[in-house]
Amino acid sequence: MAGFAGRVGIGLVAVALGCGTAAAQGWQHLGKVQRVEKLKDGVELSAGSAKVRITAFRDGIFRVRVTPNGTFPKDFSWAVIESPQPPALQIEESQKEIRITAGSVIATAQKSPLLVDFKDAAGNVLLADESSLPMGWNGQRIHVWKKMPSDENYYGLGDKAGPMNRRNRSFTNWNTDEFGWQESSDPLYKTIPFFIGLRKGTAYGVFFDNTYRSTFDFGKESADYFSFGAEGGELNYYFMAGPEPKKIVEEYTALTGRSPLPPFWSLGYQQCRYSYYPESRAREIVRTFRDKKIPADTIYFDIDYQQDYAPFTINREYFPTFEKMISDFRSQGFHTILITDLHIKKNTDHGYAPYDSGIRNDVFVKNPDGSAYVGKVWPGDSVFPDFTLARTRDWWGSLYKDFAGMGVAGFWNDMNEPSIFFRADKTMPLDTVHRLDDGTARDHRAIHNVFGMENVRATYEGLRKLQPEERPFVLTRAAYSGAQRYAATWTGDNSSTWNHLAMSTPMLLSLGISGFPLIGDDIGGFAGSPTADLLTRWFEVGALNPIYRDHTAKGTADQEPWVHGPEHEAIRKKFIELRYQLMPYLYTGVEEATRTGLPLMRPVFLEYPQASEFYGDNRDFLFGRDLFVAPVTTEMVDAEEISLPPGVWYDYWTSEKHAYKEKINLHPRLEEMPLYVRAGAILPMQPVVQYTGETPNGPLQLRVYPGNDCRGSLYQDDGHTFAYQKGEVLRVNYSCKVSAGSVTVTSSVDKRAFQPWWRSAHVTIYGAAVAPTEVRVDDGVIHDWHYDGQAHAVTLTVPDAVKNWSVRLTF
Repeated sequence: MAGFAGRVGIGLVAVALGCGTAAAQGWQHLGKVQRVEKLKDGVELSAGSAKVRITAFRDGIFRVRVTPNGTFPKDFSWAVIESPQPPALQIEESQKEIRITAGSVIATAQKSPLLVDFKDAAGNVLLADESSLPMGWNGQRIHVWKKMPSDENYYGLGDKAGPMNRRNRSFTNWNTDEFGWQESSDPLYKTIPFFIGLRKGTAYGVFFDNTYRSTFDFGKESADYFSFGAEGGELNYYFMAGPEPKKIVEEYTALTGRSPLPPFWSLGYQQCRYSYYPESRAREIVRTFRDKKIPADTIYFDIDYQQDYAPFTINREYFPTFEKMISDFRSQGFHTILITDLHIKKNTDHGYAPYDSGIRNDVFVKNPDGSAYVGKVWPGDSVFPDFTLARTRDWWGSLYKDFAGMGVAGFWNDMNEPSIFFRADKTMPLDTVHRLDDGTARDHRAIHNVFGMENVRATYEGLRKLQPEERPFVLTRAAYSGAQRYAATWTGDNSSTWNHLAMSTPMLLSLGISGFPLIGDDIGGFAGSPTADLLTRWFEVGALNPIYRDHTAKGTADQEPWVHGPEHEAIRKKFIELRYQLMPYLYTGVEEATRTGLPLMRPVFLEYPQASEFYGDNRDFLFGRDLFVAPVTTEMVDAEEISLPPGVWYDYWTSEKHAYKEKINLHPRLEEMPLYVRAGAILPMQPVVQYTGETPNGPLQLRVYPGNDCRGSLYQDDGHTFAYQKGEVLRVNYSCKVSAGSVTVTSSVDKRAFQPWWRSAHVTIYGAAVAPTEVRVDDGVIHDWHYDGQAHAVTLTVPDAVKNWSVRLTF
């Protein structure tokens, strides 16, 4: 849903200035080190009135804190949940510098002036302060300047528009309701002050833990340095050594938390619009999916289901049998998600329980004079829960009791930047007051960027209390680092243009490496109406996005899969079905993300950091480790050129083999999207179902693509409870080995505490130039197999596959 149309935003960008100009503008920089105090985890350095702490947070991570006045504030973070685990240190001091060695990383503090750099064990500089610009402050503003090698690339910062590589651009972090954003729009909805530097295959990461309006300049001001800083708060950042990009993502998500395992149904196709009403229209949508046998799991309801747009109400004129509708949808395999914006309608003396109980419990954000702050949003005059208080979060979570009792499956927290109408800055006044649990308070400058995160935290934790055995699904628009602990997200109010289709992939990839694995965009675009071809192409690539949600604005054309006639419907259905066929692979990859932080949707450089030709690739991506996706994102006239990552790759559709560096020129027809499988992959798949809760009719399907590092895995559980945390799961590891004259595929059950829907496995082994002379399952020769000479594939069935087994083809 969009914010109020026609509002004008005012962005304030803090500009890092050169040394001479910085001094003229009042910047004070760190001077000479005058005192060194060794700590158990690092050092504290005094330079004039300022102090700097350089500490080893844990193996591979250093932390730098600066206080201009010599007194460090209470150590607190909305983002960091990991406790420090300082490794063994070696601290050496000379006349010129202090060296702190922690494992394979060395932090060095030059004494005059105080400059900090980080090196690897071989002495290679990974990150260093710009020598002419030590860390500095100007009143409440703080800033860091770093040397910028000419061939270094920068990624991250969450949902920033434009190319994935941030070099030569600057950005502001200030959560903003930006309806109809374009490439140059900044800031957007989220503040994720984390980035990855990548150069010649070696990566490092930086997380600047500061909730104030912050800026990152990656060479727009100067070709010699990049910089970051904020308008207030603490100069406090973490350096992550890597050196592999995957390790950086793992380190960052260990620091700020990882996504919980979502309910299985949330990975199915999701249908949304602003808005489905009245009730008869919503029922028609659900019925049409089932009649046309187009798989789908979810329907959303935007603000029009509410009475006068007041959250936690129901418009009985539009939805006379709302509870029965929810129940009926469940019986048809549809899960319902409701929007619940974070504002509460100011509705005095009308029996509106959220407002009355909120006033009674004193949970709303205050003006400086102590009165409740009132802003206009969809319901008109509204008040806003003070989510920085635990008791407010508890109160908010309790508001979901009735909806949860009806069987509503998930909730969508929108407008939580927070967005306020009829204000040039689109949000609360900066002097509004947010109370904290320790009895102190902060103004909106400090809390703005975490307001949306604490909103979804309240929703998630409330649902955990109301339904302790059910995994919540929460979708958020605004975020700060760590919000992935509570919610999935999407890229906000995009537009129905080819340009936005092309921009969706780099934005989703950036969110993925910024800690958010459960991500999507509005398929087809929110603002405007897509052409038939554009919508079809968006359905194709969306099938291989982590969250697959079609959504559009009020007043736009219908955007369901069947619009534009039977030809387009058939293509869109084909790709929705592809997603459901890949569901075992998809769910296994999402479960991996909850343990490692590695996103399912990955930039190529995450797996192949040495392949520098992909550093600027904004079109292609990896879906898990084993699928390479080259979507069509333009109204093509010329051939589409595809460059494959290192290794050998099979065409998913034809099983034709292609090699690294081979240039492939294609003219994909409308029904085609280039998709390749890594040689060495073993993909678990399933027959098509109409929704995730339907039992597939047939065996598990294993596609084996022999090659180097040949392996795959399968994870399954009940899909909706927390029994998996007690070990009630199935984990199977698959591998294959190619030798002269034979191929062997092996299944190894790692954990069998959950009974899957399948017993047998239909195994297809590709890359067979000729038919095998013998096929063995375990110790027995079998004759019930088939060779496809066109696909170069051998198929067979393993009847009892939920155990250890092996298949051997002899040629």
